Amino acid sequence: MQLPEQQVAVLETASADEATSVDALAAATDLPPETVTGAVFELEDEGLVAVSERVDETVALTDEGREYADEKLPEIRLYEAALEAGADADPVSMGQVIGASGLEGGAVDIALSNYARKGYGVIDSGEITADSDAEPDADAEANALAALADVDDAPVDSVDVDADTLDQLERRGLLERTESTVREVTLTELAVTELMAGIETAETVGQVTPELLTSGEWEDVEFAEYNVEADAEQFEGGKVHILRQTAERVKDVLVGMGFQEMEGPHVDADFWINDCLFMPQDHPARTHWDRFALEQPTHIDELPEDLVDRVERAHKEGVGPDGEGYHSPWDEDFARALALRGHTTSLSTRYLSGEEIGDLEPPQRYFSVEKVYRNDTLDPTHLLEFFQIEGWVMAEDLSVRDLMGTFEEFYSQFGITDIQFKPHYNPYTEPSFELFGTHPTTGELVEIGNSGIFREEMLEPLGVECDVMAWGLALERLLMLMYGFEDIRDIHGTLCDLELLRETEVTY
Repeated sequence: MQLPEQQVAVLETASADEATSVDALAAATDLPPETVTGAVFELEDEGLVAVSERVDETVALTDEGREYADEKLPEIRLYEAALEAGADADPVSMGQVIGASGLEGGAVDIALSNYARKGYGVIDSGEITADSDAEPDADAEANALAALADVDDAPVDSVDVDADTLDQLERRGLLERTESTVREVTLTELAVTELMAGIETAETVGQVTPELLTSGEWEDVEFAEYNVEADAEQFEGGKVHILRQTAERVKDVLVGMGFQEMEGPHVDADFWINDCLFMPQDHPARTHWDRFALEQPTHIDELPEDLVDRVERAHKEGVGPDGEGYHSPWDEDFARALALRGHTTSLSTRYLSGEEIGDLEPPQRYFSVEKVYRNDTLDPTHLLEFFQIEGWVMAEDLSVRDLMGTFEEFYSQFGITDIQFKPHYNPYTEPSFELFGTHPTTGELVEIGNSGIFREEMLEPLGVECDVMAWGLALERLLMLMYGFEDIRDIHGTLCDLELLRETEVTY
């Protein structure tokens, strides 16, 4: 019998008594694993070998996982700092504890999102408590990191860690699983017989080259067969994130409803973010606990002087003969302070004042779908940064009925027809109401936005002499109603589900 050189090498290396893996054959024959795999399939077709397959799963820590194995998990560091600060007796300022823990950047978000989940304590309204009965030494995830710190690609069966803990570490991006198909080869009786009789090596060519074609030798050589059924390496193609796809869909809908898109800075002065909205400077939402201020630069250089004077007067004295204002201190230096915008209404104030693109004459419709930043407590419906669908309509004689009708038309484009409205208070709108939708999986009402008619105290300083109805809607919560997500952290952030993102199709 004549066989190609690679097949002969495999036959002479394999055994009839015990199975030999393809990797072992490759190492013994000094051939590439893919070459050995091809030879094995060809020999199987000839009845000379039997091939068995199994899937082996291994786990290994990511770089982030190894870092936490060395330095402790962020939530444990936060807990230890909270105990040190006395949070087991009385609530302590969250900022104080975070500073003492030494956590920075994304590690802060990770610590906050896992602190309560593991029962280390409670975070509420900018304060933190610590449960003195919590046991960091018994933290299953921390112990698993320690157990895996000194091993690479450990078989799952050999790891003394329960499956739930491995799953949680994988969701957190601290552990990677690798599945590999292991093929093992055993010689058949026919192969043993042929080997005893003697097998000759046949010269075969595995690739057509320019030299073979130009010389004409291709007519005389024997080409190796290709196994088109052999497994190929799998590649996951990139795709636009479902959140971005939905944002583009929202833009298409609003443009179709006659709106134009606004643009503006993510970092802006408190003047544009809050003061122009008739938000008092001593409002709790304007404290340093609820906003992300900038360390450098700290203040904006230029603000329109006339507008600053009018806004200050509205805050102190009110607008119109019956206006009273807040009778509270108003500081221009505070208004000039820079921060990450807590809502995209800062864009609306820039546009309505004429500062961004000049004076606007009614009717006008504008929107934006942009990111905003708030120092909220992380939970299934709140993030520190998220996308807001901002919009407003400037026209004469607008009413709440016009606003509700706009929402019903907008949400119907996404198959949502059960919007509910609830009266609400905002410093900058009157009347005001919140929007709610029914979650398709849990059946619970989910708050999806806030809206109202801008107050005279806000519009008069901006130079607007007609009605303006406005809203801020949550893009992530729109996704929850469309696809049934129960936790917005599943779609972006450190715990997002990549498989879910790959498989979910955006509907139009």
